[in-house]
Amino acid sequence: MTNYKKLEVWTLAMDIVKEIYDLTKRYPNDERYGLISQTNRAAISIPSNIAEGMGRNYTKDTVQFLHVSRGSAYELETLLNVAMMINIVDEQTYRKINNMLESSIRLINGFINYLERKK
Repeated sequence: MTNYKKLEVWTLAMDIVKEIYDLTKRYPNDERYGLISQTNRAAISIPSNIAEGMGRNYTKDTVQFLHVSRGSAYELETLLNVAMMINIVDEQTYRKINNMLESSIRLINGFINYLERKK
């Protein structure tokens, strides 16, 4: 398989991690062990699972890790919705990161479909 660092799906996921870390630095301190921790972990999980999946020798395993990555993207989307709902995140920031997440999910879905057709 190809080097995961060259994949658009991975590089976009890494950009999301950067955006999320920059964002959660501005969250209130009382969310340190709640939303901050969970949001950061969900963000990190997206590119981490893409990388781990690419390190597997079997397409089936790679696809499974991509499914986990996609699940983390949906989790992150939900956490951002919560943060916006409780007025921690403004609508403009939410839209920017949500657009990145939607693109990421499309790329993950496309990669899954590509690998499944290739079998």
